[in-house]
Amino acid sequence: MKVENKATRESYGEALLELGKVNKDVVVLDADLAGATKTDIFAKEFSNRFFDMGIAEANMMSTAAGFATCGKIPYASTFAVFAAGRAYDQIRNSICYPNLNVKICATHCGVTVGEDGATHQMIEDLALMRTLPNMTVISTSDDIQTKWAVREISKIKGPVYLRLARMKTPVVYENDTIFEVGKAMQIGDGTDATIFATGVTVAEAIKAKEILSQQGILVRVIDMHTIKPLDKDIIIKCAKDTKKLISIEDHNIIGGLGSAISEVLTTECPTKLIRMGINDTFGKSGKAEELMKYFKITAEDIVKVILNS
Repeated sequence: MKVENKATRESYGEALLELGKVNKDVVVLDADLAGATKTDIFAKEFSNRFFDMGIAEANMMSTAAGFATCGKIPYASTFAVFAAGRAYDQIRNSICYPNLNVKICATHCGVTVGEDGATHQMIEDLALMRTLPNMTVISTSDDIQTKWAVREISKIKGPVYLRLARMKTPVVYENDTIFEVGKAMQIGDGTDATIFATGVTVAEAIKAKEILSQQGILVRVIDMHTIKPLDKDIIIKCAKDTKKLISIEDHNIIGGLGSAISEVLTTECPTKLIRMGINDTFGKSGKAEELMKYFKITAEDIVKVILNS
């Protein structure tokens, strides 16, 4: 793993700028948070294609829907708690129902938002977004993957929810890594356990893999960057090939990655899955790293679970 650490929201801002240079149909909307979501990088270069909608997230989503009907590719950004939560009705009825080409790019997801506390720590967004018909849901883990996702979703015709983090995480992938929407990334081929992870927990899963390997326990990490459509084939394969299955996410264990995987297993390959994440409770105020320890979603917690299960 590389030493460099970078927040996926920063990668998002940089990728938007590059996308804007090659695709003049891209427009960006923000809800008075451009400095935090990093859409200000795009705004400085393309002020005529950037629209600050103020603290009016529902209106922003409706406006994005309008842009889509005119042939534009709107990227609508704000914190996840406002994007998926406050504007849910507009996303459902004005974007997903008519299957409009809107890209909802939500930053500051999960408890790793940190000191902003429980009101701003969105741990239900994957559950909300993946239940919407026509919606593609992506949760990226590092700089390289995020920049790929920003470019790739511009090619998808229809609604996309891209989940991004506030905290800095290690750069996992090389620049030439090939990704595909709906196809998970496998890291390692150990058969003692499989760790399914997404977003900020991918780096933790890789750390756990390295710690366990020193004890002779060989595991594989599956980076589930696409939550919908889910890579069912790799889930079934890992269920058949490995002895233990663990999922870990910076999200409520109800409705998120673990639930999505469980839905596949119950119908395709009944297997026990240990779900690690926020256990049906709200977050707390604190530093991101402290909260990861508090809610037991660190590499050390994964190691304990695998050793004791």
